[in-house]
Amino acid sequence: MTTFVLVHGAWHGPWAWDRLTPFLHRAGVRTITPALTLNSDIGLHEHVEEVRTALDAVAGDTRADGTRDDVVLVGHSYAGLVVRQAADLRPELVDHVVLVEGWAGGDGAGMFGLAPESFVHAIQAAARTSADHQVPAPAPAMFGITDPGDAAWLAPRLLPQPLRTFTETTRLSGAVDRIPGTGIYCRPQTFAFDRFAAAIGYRPVALDGPHDVMLTHPEELARLILEAHARQFNNEKLPN
Repeated sequence: MTTFVLVHGAWHGPWAWDRLTPFLHRAGVRTITPALTLNSDIGLHEHVEEVRTALDAVAGDTRADGTRDDVVLVGHSYAGLVVRQAADLRPELVDHVVLVEGWAGGDGAGMFGLAPESFVHAIQAAARTSADHQVPAPAPAMFGITDPGDAAWLAPRLLPQPLRTFTETTRLSGAVDRIPGTGIYCRPQTFAFDRFAAAIGYRPVALDGPHDVMLTHPEELARLILEAHARQFNNEKLPN
């Protein structure tokens, strides 16, 4: 069996995957959707530890014969940074990393280093409106959600994001770069997620939809994630 560990992005929660997981379950895979804590004193590295804990829990399910599930670690948006560092810490537990509109880079990469200045200034300005250095959630339209019904569903679920998650940078040993990766990016593009993926050696895969594509096109995204892992699995089975 395959286990997909699905990690939500900034301002979101595990509910971000609620429309996607039924399609993965129909394919016979298991899903785990860890929650990233969004308190004001939390940063990127605390989120990494929360994902590492989730990976260790999956490893605890090792069978009596010593085998375990294939593990696909999926990160949306900001969580691209989180899942890569978590995988770097537990490379023996992760078989494939999939980024969905994921921010990513090498050792020392962070949101403020990857994003354009306009994004950085907007986040800094938003954080100054909060007494506890939290970044208030943007409107659903900022995630590409314009349908009135979807926007009404999303808006009350969004939460403030700790500023430290944007200012801290990753610490990578290089182990994660030995794990195969896929970078799913959406069209029309908002940021250069295809180039982020290609720069770290991941295969870029396009999908028409908004940034929060798991809400608007869950079936299509599930298909791409499953196909990406199947492609990787089949490549591993090919003779040298």
